[in-house]
Amino acid sequence: MAGPLTGLTIVELAGIGPGPMCSMMLGDMGADVIRVDRTKAHVMDRLADPKFAVHNRSRRSVSVDLQSKAGVEVVLRLIEKADGMTEPFRPGVAERLGLGPDVCLARNPKLVYGRMTGWGQDGPLAKVAGHDINYIALTGALHAIGGKDKPVPPLNLVGDFGGGGMLLAFGMVCGLLESQRSGKGQVVDAAMVDGTALLLGALYGMTGAGLWNAEEREGNLLDGGAHFYGTYETKDGKHVSIGSIEPQFYALLLEKTGLKDEPLPAQMDRKAWGQLKDRLGTIFKTRTRDEWCAIMEGTDICFAPVLTMKEAPHHPHAKARNAYVDVAGFPQPAAAPRFSRTKEGVKGPAARRGQHTDEILGERGFSAKEIEELKATGVVGPQA
Repeated sequence: MAGPLTGLTIVELAGIGPGPMCSMMLGDMGADVIRVDRTKAHVMDRLADPKFAVHNRSRRSVSVDLQSKAGVEVVLRLIEKADGMTEPFRPGVAERLGLGPDVCLARNPKLVYGRMTGWGQDGPLAKVAGHDINYIALTGALHAIGGKDKPVPPLNLVGDFGGGGMLLAFGMVCGLLESQRSGKGQVVDAAMVDGTALLLGALYGMTGAGLWNAEEREGNLLDGGAHFYGTYETKDGKHVSIGSIEPQFYALLLEKTGLKDEPLPAQMDRKAWGQLKDRLGTIFKTRTRDEWCAIMEGTDICFAPVLTMKEAPHHPHAKARNAYVDVAGFPQPAAAPRFSRTKEGVKGPAARRGQHTDEILGERGFSAKEIEELKATGVVGPQA
C-alpha cells in the first residue's frame, strides 16, 4: 500500500477525540504516524481492548514519560526528522512540558506543528475545560439540532470529529504542502469552535437571506420541520428517511405513497407542513421498513432506511463499495476518500501502548544501550 501521504512522517502526542481522528486520517493515507503514548495507562485504556480504538489505527506507538527532561528530549529527537507533529493539550501545556512550537521549530525549522483544542489558542475561554457539546453550543450548531422542546447533541460528530479532527487533518495537509514549497514550518491552530462554525456556513447564509429561522427548531427546511425532509416510523417500529426537496422528487414521493391524486396544499406552504407530516406519518406506519425499501429504494425520491451501526455494513451499497473493512475481528469504516492511483487503506488496528518503542527509537538513531537505559529509568515504557 502506498497512499498519497506515503513518505511523510507525523509525530502525534497522544490525546482523545479529534486528535486521534486526524492522525487516523493521515495514517490511512500513507503517512508514517508515530503516536507518543504515556508510559502509564490512561483511563480510556481500561474501557476496552486497545484494538477497539478505531481512531488509533494505522500508526505505531512509542511510550514516553513527558514529565521528565529525558523524555522530552526523546520526543525532540523524534521530530528532528519528522514533517509534522500534533499536540492535543490546553494552551500553554506543551510549552510547560518543553515541547512548545518555538522549541520544536528550533529543532526542525520545516516542522508543521498542529494544535488541536476546543476553544482555540486565545480568547477568554481558551484555557478552560470543555467537551464537544460545549463547543457546538457556542457556535449555534447545538441550538439548531433537535426537536421543538430542546436541543439534542448529535453524538460528538460535529465538534470533535467534523469541526475538530477533520479540520486539523486539512490544516496539516495544507501546512505540509506549503512547507514543501517554502522550506519553512509553521503552527496550525485548529479549534473545534472554528471548525463547527465553518460547517454552519451555508446555514448562516440562509439565515442572512431570510430563508432560515435561526430561533426555531423543527420548523425549517432541513431540521425536520418539512414533511418531505425527515424521518418516519414504519409498521415494525423502525424508521425511514425522506429528502424529497426538489419538485420532481416530491412528485415521486406523492406517487409512491398514494397521495398523487389528492388535493394537497403546496409543497412549500410552511403552514401546512405539520398537517402533511401527520398524513405521511400515518401512511408510513402501514408498511414495514423493508416493504418501504422495496417500493422506494433505488428511486429518485431521495430515500434510505435508517440503519443501526450493526446493520449499516451489511447494506448492499456498503458492500459494493467496500465501505467497511474487518480489522482485528470487527467491522469498521474503510479509509476515505478514495484515490485512483495512490491507494489509501487501513494499515492495521490500534497499536498497544509502547508496542513499537524499540523499533521507532532504533530508526531514529538511538543505540541499543540508550534504549535499555531509557527503559531502566522509566523514561520510555515497555509494551503495554
